[in-house]
Amino acid sequence: MPLSRLFGAALVAGAVTLILAQPAFAQKKEPPACAAVSFRAIAPGAPDGETDAGLYKSRFGKIEVKAEVKGGQATNYYMVLNGKRIDASATPPKAADSCLTSKSVKLPYQKQAAGACTGNRFRVVIDRSGKQPVALFFGLHSDDWAYCSGTTLEKGA
Repeated sequence: MPLSRLFGAALVAGAVTLILAQPAFAQKKEPPACAAVSFRAIAPGAPDGETDAGLYKSRFGKIEVKAEVKGGQATNYYMVLNGKRIDASATPPKAADSCLTSKSVKLPYQKQAAGACTGNRFRVVIDRSGKQPVALFFGLHSDDWAYCSGTTLEKGA
């Protein structure tokens, strides 16, 4: 067998091995221990009803921010995680303060009234560093983030 043909076959076999090995490597990647996704508020004058304010999708899940609009103004924003609406809770899920402060949430933070989450920007902070992962939704008022809603996440979500 000529040397060039032998070298070509070895090169093709090596490329096939490399291509087949990549998906296994990509599947082992874990989500970050602390992450934040920011969203903008909707523009005034939107039609009344429910309006999509933002969407973030990754291989780890899908985050949506929606707004309830009355009279052209957003009266309440809320987050939807993987298709499930997260309503305001009386007490936020336990979260690691270090994750919140690393994502520019000043502690202690204010709580917004249930059903009245507003702001000029919004942020979802996901903390997977503790025993139970959490997702927290905040609205920005002036320079301070105010808590709107949150939930614990299933492991692997």
